[in-house]
Amino acid sequence: MLEQSDKRLEIDTSLGFGKFNLEIQCELSLQGVTGLFGPSGSGKTTLLRILAGLENRSKGSVSYGGVIWQDSTVFIAPHLRSVGYVFQDARLFSHLDVEGNLRYADRRKIPKNRLITFSEAVSILQIDSLLHRETDSLSGGERQRVAIARSLLSQPELLLLDEPLGALDVVHKKEIFPYLQSLHRSFGIPTIYVSHSVTEMAQLADNMIMIDSGRINSIGSVSQVLGREALDWSVVPFEPVAILSVKVVEDFPALHLTRVAHGEQTLMVPSLKNVQPGDSIRLSVRATDVVLATSKPVDLSVRNVVLGQVKSVKTAPGTAFATVTVDVDGTCIPSQVTLEAIDELGIETGLPIYALIKTATFDRSFSGGLS
Repeated sequence: MLEQSDKRLEIDTSLGFGKFNLEIQCELSLQGVTGLFGPSGSGKTTLLRILAGLENRSKGSVSYGGVIWQDSTVFIAPHLRSVGYVFQDARLFSHLDVEGNLRYADRRKIPKNRLITFSEAVSILQIDSLLHRETDSLSGGERQRVAIARSLLSQPELLLLDEPLGALDVVHKKEIFPYLQSLHRSFGIPTIYVSHSVTEMAQLADNMIMIDSGRINSIGSVSQVLGREALDWSVVPFEPVAILSVKVVEDFPALHLTRVAHGEQTLMVPSLKNVQPGDSIRLSVRATDVVLATSKPVDLSVRNVVLGQVKSVKTAPGTAFATVTVDVDGTCIPSQVTLEAIDELGIETGLPIYALIKTATFDRSFSGGLS
């Protein structure tokens, strides 16, 4: 892996058009993957375009690594900003084959100390068999892998991914997801990843910026932002998500399952690719996939039963539901429960309780290894 960069991104920018106004002020030390999250129309893509230099109507300033990209007197052109941009629709050159697209970027790169070679990009994204294919013949997942490789070959110091899974169906999302997971491990380039998918944020991002209506609502680690109870029923109507840091214990190929350990307790998840016993990985759990029981259940198909303690009960105004947060070995796991069930079971803060997690929840969240 190449040496990882850690540079400051300073943004103080605004842009108004129609009834929408974007106003973003923040300073970030970028390392790993920073998720830019929010509902459709919140300003995510607009902010990315400002960073890339594709939007020259914005006011204010943007600098990266101490280099001013724009202010009241300076505007650095997009091709001079050391930014790699991957669009939702790939935007490959249709008059060139796959290799031609990659060679184009390789020829236009600005010389730098960092150097991602043609063979490295092709190998890690596993597109060597596609080099002589016409771009129109590629599947959606293949097109995005080529687009990412092309962006990497421009030798960027910052990688911008604008909803790279947005136009793909479930099959092709699963195809490309492992490559997105491996990008930072393989190349060490700070990445800003745009999405309105909680699952993608939970699985891919290290830190998050949540924006709504053109303004920053929250900044922090992915677990801090997604775990904030104040956000459960506001800003973006997403169900609460827990992020479990676990270690791989044992694989069971015949069952297509892997046992992982979380604290002193274990879980069974669908077989994980490219991981070994002892590896640390990250899993996401949706609140609607967690069932609660006040006594340990028996004779159930649910395989994952972990003991915890109720940390909080937060009702959703105007609905029949509440989010019960359970502390399991130091990780807060949310469960969406009806108010009726809470009353009948006597669920309250401090109560010991069992959380039942369906194995299928990990399959739907594209489980995989994350460093």
